[in-house]
Amino acid sequence: QVQLVESGGGLVRPGGSLRVSCVTSGFTLDRHVIGWFRQAPGKDREGVSCISSYAGSSSYGDSVKGRFTISRDNARNTVYLQMNTLKPEDTAIYYCATKSTPSRACTIHPREYDIWGQGTQVTVQG
Repeated sequence: QVQLVESGGGLVRPGGSLRVSCVTSGFTLDRHVIGWFRQAPGKDREGVSCISSYAGSSSYGDSVKGRFTISRDNARNTVYLQMNTLKPEDTAIYYCATKSTPSRACTIHPREYDIWGQGTQVTVQG
């Protein structure tokens, strides 16, 4: 059974850092792309970052470029999102997702992903 489980969310002050994790199971992680997305109340789900399979190239949304870093540890079946210099507007539920079909290149368009985790809440406030 394919499963994604996010963890590591919490409350942090503006300017602070947080690392969220996505533990995967039921599939071979290095053959699949992983995306991170977020959704704030009343807003559409937004693409944050993604990492491709094999070579592990990455892509970022404009609002997080230079502040967030995605990485993967295939041996631990885990993908991380390191978030630095957090802002109140980063407050949202953060989700990781993958595609059921193995693929190489990743995108940050939510509609291209069909397997999702349950999400972890990140709140940035002073």
